[in-house]
Amino acid sequence: MSETGREDKAEKAGVSRRQLLVGGGVGGGLLVAWALWPRQYIPGLTAAQGEHVFGPWLKIAEDGQIIVGVPQSEMGQGVYTQLAQIVAGELGADWRTVAIQPLMANPVFANNLLAREWAGAFVSPSLNSEQFSDGIIDGAAERSDFVVTGGSSSTRQFEGPCREAGAAARVMLCQAAAAKWETNWESCEADKGFVTFEEKKLPFSALVNDAAAFDPPDPIPLRAFAGNRLSGKDAPRLDVSAKVDGSTSFAGDIRLPDMLYASLRAGPIGDTKLKNINRKAASKVKGLVTVFKTDHWVAALGSNWWAANRALDLMAPVFETTGEMADSGEINTHLESRFAEGKGWITHRSGSFEGTLEKEVGTRVIEATYGIASAVHAPLETRSATAQYKDGRLQLWLATQTPEQARAAAADAIGLSTNDVVLFPMMGGGSFGRNMDNKIAAQVAILAKEAGRPVQLIWSRPEDFMRDHYRPPAVTKMSATLDITGRVQGYSCRISTPSTMREVAARLQGASDKDAIAEVAGEYDPLAIEGAVPAYAIPNISVAHFPATLPIPTGRWRGNGHNLTAFCREAFIDELAAKAGVEPFSYRMQMLVGETRLATCLNRVTALAGWDGGEKGSGNGLACNSMRGSHIALIAQAKAGEDGVRVSKITAVVDCGRIINPQIAKQQIEGAIVFGMAQALGASTGFEGGLPTARRLRDIDLPKLADIPEIEIEFLPSEEEPGGIGELGVPVVAPAIANALYSATGVRLRDLPLLSRGL
Repeated sequence: MSETGREDKAEKAGVSRRQLLVGGGVGGGLLVAWALWPRQYIPGLTAAQGEHVFGPWLKIAEDGQIIVGVPQSEMGQGVYTQLAQIVAGELGADWRTVAIQPLMANPVFANNLLAREWAGAFVSPSLNSEQFSDGIIDGAAERSDFVVTGGSSSTRQFEGPCREAGAAARVMLCQAAAAKWETNWESCEADKGFVTFEEKKLPFSALVNDAAAFDPPDPIPLRAFAGNRLSGKDAPRLDVSAKVDGSTSFAGDIRLPDMLYASLRAGPIGDTKLKNINRKAASKVKGLVTVFKTDHWVAALGSNWWAANRALDLMAPVFETTGEMADSGEINTHLESRFAEGKGWITHRSGSFEGTLEKEVGTRVIEATYGIASAVHAPLETRSATAQYKDGRLQLWLATQTPEQARAAAADAIGLSTNDVVLFPMMGGGSFGRNMDNKIAAQVAILAKEAGRPVQLIWSRPEDFMRDHYRPPAVTKMSATLDITGRVQGYSCRISTPSTMREVAARLQGASDKDAIAEVAGEYDPLAIEGAVPAYAIPNISVAHFPATLPIPTGRWRGNGHNLTAFCREAFIDELAAKAGVEPFSYRMQMLVGETRLATCLNRVTALAGWDGGEKGSGNGLACNSMRGSHIALIAQAKAGEDGVRVSKITAVVDCGRIINPQIAKQQIEGAIVFGMAQALGASTGFEGGLPTARRLRDIDLPKLADIPEIEIEFLPSEEEPGGIGELGVPVVAPAIANALYSATGVRLRDLPLLSRGL
């Protein structure tokens, strides 16, 4: 079917293939059933002796300790601190008394915002998501325990519930104090761990026992300003001191009596089976306890991990793969072939781009092709998990962004009910989307049951790279028509890339890597190309997705679809500016009609960085982007030499709405900029014989400390709702560096990594 013929179907895409839509033609009955389901859930927090639970988010001890429950996964992004700040600030707590407790999944913590944003990837394109209200999606998210960390959504989703949790406890403490003082609770105030009224003052510790018996009013009265004494301030991170002194436990730090340590090997990507192993060679390894194998992988279990991993080396497992095997050349050929076969979905159309191609006097058609290679996640912590199987129940220690799906994977692997799996959520040593993969939960569950002893499984770095869900590769055809004045009249973006978010959705619902790829073959994915519709005021725009089915599993990667679309768009806009003879800043500003926040960032960054217009030889490049309710403009100063690209300075201006913790916000933007440099200059992998060519960190050219430039960041003051921060800085770095290199050398680099085809 042609692009045009698919337009109507693409615009009717809808919410859940497996969960939101249980069956065709039962929508009305399903809604009735949902209406009868319970709306109240038991809080996930439990009180130890001397503690009192104040709703699902908070408990207060009789010694004044404030314990905030956090359902989101802490992977270094500071979510523990920021959510605790919101609760404690609304409560009026003393920050020195605040601690956090990781929580297991509970419907009350369902990430409804993320469910709405991801809904389009959970259904067949033949269905219409518009028939599903937010209420329906929210209900489905709650009933499926959609407690997911991702999409820079934690603060955006949970600021409101956290404020209400803190406010409810504050009112209850004020009610208890007012009863003692025989006054109205509205006359009392809570601040710095005390409730006060006129000259009277009582600590929370003296009131908590009585306060637990009160009920807060409905609606709960919030403080007048969300940016209270704690929220919006630089409160010290709650996780840093434990990380510095080594007391923080990650999944690989768990120690249980009689525990075994496991290393594991699987074969090439695809339909692979284990053919044979050299068990005799491994038997000489001191510390090896046993070997366990399935049809698809083999694991060595030892008294220490190094012994287990050495035994695997000596066993030299041989695998047999049938069917298509991943190969970089074939992947690129397939991506290009999607355009020739015309199997695209028009996902956005305004005006008529085709109409602008009709040759008028002075009209110019500009075309360019951009490419982006696959990339690995490469967090510092490889996938790690610890498990103990006993008396028909499994205990699991794991860092995961999708805890309920991890429990389900472990339960299915050993024939348990999910109710018989207890997950202890651990901190993650980075993730960038990697911890949405729960394959290791199933593997460690099998090993723990078979061994009859606790097992800790840690993937080696090569295994982690070989089992990755890679950033999807893509080829993008950009076209634009310029009128006689150089203004853009038509803009076309045609993207060939896998339907990555549909793959992720299928895997989250239990599909294997192979089945997920097959299940979504040929289906367009709105999230695979998110950000493709430009913010610029262009009268005629056409955006199309050409789904590519590749023999590699792809997944969420920090920045996601914006990495592709921002790179292509912002580099191409620079090309158009050059063709029009207008400097890149002015060219963008004239098109940012109605995009006040983004335009303000762009205007401010040029002043802050001393923008010189990106003149030839200057080595200055500009890019901007909006995502997750936030906006960023960035200028990079870069040049190319014998040793590769040298970035000397990066300046960024950010509007991310109301900020919870300015220091964490700065850390996230700085980290994202460095991550964006890695994307621009490395982090990628090719494929050969079904295996990634990158096996070690040294293979992906990550920036070293000496490579990190001066980074200057400014946040614009804003009282808008909080926007996403964690991913915001990644997508704009690569196009800014590419534009800087054009300014420095006159050469256009249209592929990521930027030097993959030379300079």
